[in-house]
Amino acid sequence: MITRLLLASVAATLFTVPAAAQERDDRARRDLCPSLPEEDAGLDDCHLGSTAQDHLDAQPVPVVIDHIVVLGQGLPETPAAPAYSTVFIDRDALDSAASGRLEDALSNVAGFQQFRRSDSRSANPSAQGATLRALGGNATSRALVLLDGVPISDPFFGYIPFSSVGPERLSAIRVTRGGGSGPFGGGALAGTIAMESADAETLGVITASALANHRGDTEFSASFAPQVGDGFAVIHGRWDRGDGFFTTPEDQRVPISSRANFDAWSAGGRVVQQLTSDIEVQARVLAFEDNRTLRFDGADNSSEGQDISLRVVSRGDWEVDLVGYAQWRNFTNIVISSTRFVPVLDQKDTPASGLGGKIEIRPPVGGGHTLRFGVDYRRSEGDLFEDSFSAFTGNLRENRFAGGVNTDFGLFVEDDWQIGDLTLTGGVRADRYTIRNGFYRAVAADGTVVRDDSFADRADWEVTWRAGALYYVTEEFTLRGAVYSGFRLPTLNELYRPFVVFPVVTQANEALEPERLEGWELGAELFPADGVYLAATYFDNEVEGVIANVTLQPNLRQRRNLDAIDAQGFELTAAVDRGPFSLNASAVFTDAEFVGTGFAAPLDGNRPPQTPEFSASLTAAYEFMQDGSIAATLRYVSSQFEGDQENDVLPAATALDFFAQLPIVDRLSFIARAENLLDEEIVTRNQGGSIDLGVPRTIWLGLRWGY
Repeated sequence: MITRLLLASVAATLFTVPAAAQERDDRARRDLCPSLPEEDAGLDDCHLGSTAQDHLDAQPVPVVIDHIVVLGQGLPETPAAPAYSTVFIDRDALDSAASGRLEDALSNVAGFQQFRRSDSRSANPSAQGATLRALGGNATSRALVLLDGVPISDPFFGYIPFSSVGPERLSAIRVTRGGGSGPFGGGALAGTIAMESADAETLGVITASALANHRGDTEFSASFAPQVGDGFAVIHGRWDRGDGFFTTPEDQRVPISSRANFDAWSAGGRVVQQLTSDIEVQARVLAFEDNRTLRFDGADNSSEGQDISLRVVSRGDWEVDLVGYAQWRNFTNIVISSTRFVPVLDQKDTPASGLGGKIEIRPPVGGGHTLRFGVDYRRSEGDLFEDSFSAFTGNLRENRFAGGVNTDFGLFVEDDWQIGDLTLTGGVRADRYTIRNGFYRAVAADGTVVRDDSFADRADWEVTWRAGALYYVTEEFTLRGAVYSGFRLPTLNELYRPFVVFPVVTQANEALEPERLEGWELGAELFPADGVYLAATYFDNEVEGVIANVTLQPNLRQRRNLDAIDAQGFELTAAVDRGPFSLNASAVFTDAEFVGTGFAAPLDGNRPPQTPEFSASLTAAYEFMQDGSIAATLRYVSSQFEGDQENDVLPAATALDFFAQLPIVDRLSFIARAENLLDEEIVTRNQGGSIDLGVPRTIWLGLRWGY
């Protein structure tokens, strides 16, 4: 079991058929060695070097089952993808996450963070923004998160619905750190997290698991994945529920303090069919609902969604990847006063929708070139309906309404050029974005209109780019480098929705401009011995116009564009795979600070909120028998500041997790998991001394069938 840190795509997890693999290798050698004769006899004279050959071996090959080709993925990564800092999380690592949750598996990549340290059972959903490279904690994602090529961030808030994606139904995750991307690159400010669903061959016809922890919380999941027609189908479901744990320290609890109750389910299906030898159709549906209670009885929130997508992949001479999707989401939230313990805000309805798609084309240009170009489109629309109440009388104060529409139409082109052991890459994007129909309306309880604002529409172009090089110095040593830029639109939430974490009020700002990133990085990869991999990357990234919650006065903040966040750091990665034993380590050192002038001058030199200087993860695993394994993960995150003033500290946190699987009979196994085994106190929020805590020691026991 190993989190493989490869120079290849997620598609490498597919089962390889020797004949198809040979055909793939021959095609690749013809591209790499155009001077060879057309006859196959000369292809063996094309020497790639072992590292380049390893990359070639990782490219996807059709799965042939009774002459039926089944892939279930998009087009493979292009040859120069490894020029950018990439970490690969395989299925074994996903299956052995101690919490059984997606964000837990992603936390093994040092530098990945959400806005807060809480997981998706005990955090407010709107605080689940995903980012990389310590580019500032933010409830909105600065990383582009894809599932089977489709962006999954919430259309209104920009958060990631982690609880809707069970890691057990994924085959792998590829995390690319650094700005710039091809399709949907308008959201890839800090990097891209690309998740691939597992196919029927990986899942098996029937899988199921049932676990419970010592508090009585439960987790159930199951899937059915038969071969159907010229392909396969997958039906999956998951249900997590429990009373949870107290996030409030014991000395701060009051009679209405509540455990972090959670009740979440997701269900979906996927059909993959081969229409011809080259053309494949993939259809996916998903529905989910997540209900949580945070801190106080009655402080309930919920999120729900329904997603559909259709993907057509052509693997002929002209390769094509066509994707279309639609999303419908909603969010509710009740805020309880932390002094009088009564409801002060009811965000009762936040309907939102997202529409989008892309077409990517790769023509057969030859000459060692892999050219791709295309267009993509994203549209986000949402509205907010909420009621504000007096903390003293409980009477209704205001009804509030807000919303708008954001769109992004992008054109992209990128080319990889393989010249022997050197691979060069370069690409450019042009995005036409609009911010339209923005409004905010507040009506007093007596019907008096307090505010009725309609904001001016805006539109503009953003041009971003990236370029890189990958050089196989020897068969064991590789150098790489990249420069890039990126941008991110402010979300509807940041533009129009104020919010309260009592007693602090954070105002929206309809005048926010997009965030823009420029950066560069240098890296090296070394294979010093069989089964040993080492990598190091130095990066320098700057985000201009970064959106932050800026303190205006005590208990009042506003979202504003600051001059910049300037971040430099080292990323270190190591992996050892020696038979039944594997070891994986990831660490990042980051020096990040605000650059501020004018109103932001007091913040100049401050470390951005929720940004650690150092984080690291170490996982050791041992497969002691077939289908029997143990794994332990140690994570460390250095201290962070809660807000922009550097006055509320989140102390450094260390957690030790454990996983064990013991086969019982046939495909049935016993599972034991332990979160925070040493029961360390993990502070996830510190607002003037009002503390929230992360998960305490939690022991899970259960059974799995078919994994």
